[in-house]
Amino acid sequence: MPSRLPAVTQPVPSAPSPGANHDTTALLRGATASTYADTVRAVADDIAARLASVTQPFSGASRAELQGLVDAVDLDGPPSGTQEALREAADLYATHAIWFHEPTYAAHLNCPVALPAVGAETMLAAINTSVDTYDQSTVATLMERRLVEWTAGRIGFALDGDRPGGALPDGANGADGIFTSGGTQSNFQALFLARERARRDGTRLESMRILATSASHFSVAKSALLLGLPHDAVVAVGTDTEGRMSADALGETLVDIERTGDTVIAVVATAGTTDRGRIDPLGPIADLCDAVGTWLHVDAAYGCGLLVSPTRRHLLDGIERARSVTVDFHKSFFQPVSSSALIVRERADLAPVAWHADYLNPSEELGEPTPDLNQVDKSLQTTRRFDALKLWVTLRALGADGIGAMVDAVCDLTAAVHQDLATDRDFRLVGGTDLSTVLFRYEPDGLEVERADALVPQVRRVLFDSGRTLVAKTVIDGRPCLKLTLLNPDATLADIRGVLELVRSAAHGLLAGEALADTEEPPCRDVHPRLARSEEEAR
Repeated sequence: MPSRLPAVTQPVPSAPSPGANHDTTALLRGATASTYADTVRAVADDIAARLASVTQPFSGASRAELQGLVDAVDLDGPPSGTQEALREAADLYATHAIWFHEPTYAAHLNCPVALPAVGAETMLAAINTSVDTYDQSTVATLMERRLVEWTAGRIGFALDGDRPGGALPDGANGADGIFTSGGTQSNFQALFLARERARRDGTRLESMRILATSASHFSVAKSALLLGLPHDAVVAVGTDTEGRMSADALGETLVDIERTGDTVIAVVATAGTTDRGRIDPLGPIADLCDAVGTWLHVDAAYGCGLLVSPTRRHLLDGIERARSVTVDFHKSFFQPVSSSALIVRERADLAPVAWHADYLNPSEELGEPTPDLNQVDKSLQTTRRFDALKLWVTLRALGADGIGAMVDAVCDLTAAVHQDLATDRDFRLVGGTDLSTVLFRYEPDGLEVERADALVPQVRRVLFDSGRTLVAKTVIDGRPCLKLTLLNPDATLADIRGVLELVRSAAHGLLAGEALADTEEPPCRDVHPRLARSEEEAR
């Protein structure tokens, strides 16, 4: 749909400062406050109109069409003004964006976003706080730290004052953490902390090993590479038939690595694998990690929503025994990206991240009153958005139980879809889930397995090109399959049945097309609705 952005009256430029030759109405400040309000309102009205009228998650425009639209914009051309530029952007971006709120979007770990969080996004974007040091953020730092404590408490980590017997080793007094850009950064920082702990104990880089399953997030292997560990540093631990880490296999692997003289610096358990949505047995894994004294990191980027689930919190039992935990609020807490965090059980574990610069975070010796509030000492980033505000407002608006009810809704919907597929004659369900993924194949009786394999990417492409629904593709046990990731609590079983019918129709159409192509006398092509019926019509 074309943009509905109305014209907005621009403020009259004020007299420039001596030597200045710029547009004094361009920046957000007191003199442009009313224009700011009009501008944001106009954008919001346009997006609201699109939300109300969208009927499919994607326009269906081809890559060539989109590239042509992008290339047609002259970024070095004369300025068009704020409203025209926003109108142009809306026509280009919003028209062809992927809409995650549409119930027929079922591809990746993208969720519709909570309204309170969107309002908070407007607030934090305009104020533009950076929460790296206290003197740039003040109350924002305190709010973020409060949310870190809240999350740690939900995990089951002890907070300041909760520990019997006083202070913890190394002066730590409880859990801590930091907001990050996403699960990849959170996992990287956790493994960096584990590496530094091992280095302090005298372990050489070349002998360091990380244990995880083949279903763990790719960021585990990527982190090992970036941390300078050997190419074979990540060792795959065996799984059960459902894709969960086997505690028995972990025990055997720990023994095997000890015999080689190498050192396991971390075990990565996953609470919500990307494909299957499975949760590793956290308690038994923690028992083994405690027995050998190795770092346990739990990647709960996907499954963190269970922390507030009224009915499924028990699936995360044992997570409180981890040394570090990744949570992605922009997956299971319905937050706009980016909103993730790394939470550690012992505050002292964050110490290796600290790096002092006199111009940014002076040390205590300089007499600064708030050195402990400079969060750059805990973060891999320096400049960092106040993304915690979105979660703060969402919690205050909906409550933890309200968010948890939405998590339960997507899990309940997924269970109903699994029941449907279990009795469908055309589809074969590929395993179960602990969360909200659905793995399946179009594989009716009589269809060769190899042909069913080939249909998976073809069906996905046909549906993507139509824009009517988006589904994902993955490989399980060596076979390709289609995947639904259900993270929309407002989607209904009827919505997802509609997605499955589109999958069925696409597969039927592809097979029918092949059958026609194989016939000796295919139907006359001049009846195709997109082809000219005669030379006269073609002219």
